Amino acid sequence: MQVAVLREVAPLERRVAVVPDVLGKLAGSGIEVSIESGAGAGALFSDAAYEAKGATVAADAARLLAGADVVCKVQPPTVEEAERLREGSAVVSFLQPLSALELVRVFERRRITAFSLDLLPRISRAQSMDALSSQATVSGYKAVLIAAGALPRFFPMFMTAAGTVPPAKVLVLGAGVAGLQAIATARRLGAVVRAYDVRTAAREEVRSLGAAFVELDLEAQEGEGGYAREQTEDFLARQRELIGKEVAAADAVITTAAVPGRKAPVLVTAPMVEAMSPGSIIVDLAAESGGNCELSKPGEVVVVNAVSVHGVANLPSSMATHASFLYSRNIAEFLGLLVKEGAFAPDFEDAIVSGTCVTHDGAVRHEATREALGSAS
Repeated sequence: MQVAVLREVAPLERRVAVVPDVLGKLAGSGIEVSIESGAGAGALFSDAAYEAKGATVAADAARLLAGADVVCKVQPPTVEEAERLREGSAVVSFLQPLSALELVRVFERRRITAFSLDLLPRISRAQSMDALSSQATVSGYKAVLIAAGALPRFFPMFMTAAGTVPPAKVLVLGAGVAGLQAIATARRLGAVVRAYDVRTAAREEVRSLGAAFVELDLEAQEGEGGYAREQTEDFLARQRELIGKEVAAADAVITTAAVPGRKAPVLVTAPMVEAMSPGSIIVDLAAESGGNCELSKPGEVVVVNAVSVHGVANLPSSMATHASFLYSRNIAEFLGLLVKEGAFAPDFEDAIVSGTCVTHDGAVRHEATREALGSAS
């Protein structure tokens, strides 16, 4: 099976879908890899490193696409790239199909089999392919480093001859993979950490990392697959009312709450920001999907009353080497499901394959995307 890896063209994207270290594993499954020249440069993987591991490096992306059974990317292909895919071939990436309906229409028309890793079912067998989790690990770690670097105070407690410096107080909102990694990182740096999540299942995970779980008098909001379900506006209003004191007491707030395919819930309002101490920091990991903080702007730092709101964008790309390292292993495991005796042969009876498939053989298979396309027509 021929797999092509393209250079990412989205702004600020430095990751690459396949790194040299996984080429041996792919070859063992009967997969030959061709990579566009320079595709790994942003993550510090040279063309020579790929060639040394057996990949073919080519400067002509159109030629790669023409011979590929499967194209692997991090970001979704552009519409122009999709138009150049060989008809009947396949693509694997973070497609986020509900936000890319025009692209889905191209896949449908050109009979492309499209797999979106952000749709991966939350089942134990899929853990090694869970690219959302692997990249969220990077985001949670880096978010705390941003907060620690911007905060005009120490994170750990210091006992000095000049007096004792108290530790920073960090509040993490959302205890999924990114939130848990943020908790662990902030604790390693010596901060006192409190965390909140709408899912009761998160309570013990938070406590196991040495943080205190914030208890609010609210009904749990458990959703499918371990995610939080979308909350009503009444619930969010009550939640904001109760969480305000926690936000005001924190030196740094890391927000990570997201609902797949939906706008991020607003957890931190403008009045909450104004009530924080001067010099405090908010790092909003949900800025690109609407923001957990009312004042967040993707890719920007907004300062209000000396409180800095970091609307971070694509944090995994800022640690492109290890983010690519993890994503590449997710891709390699997923491709193993699509190959049988060296040929592209996805088993649509497999829950992982069917759950991630957006389009196949000229039809849209993902129900939510199909409904969105119907509404948009």
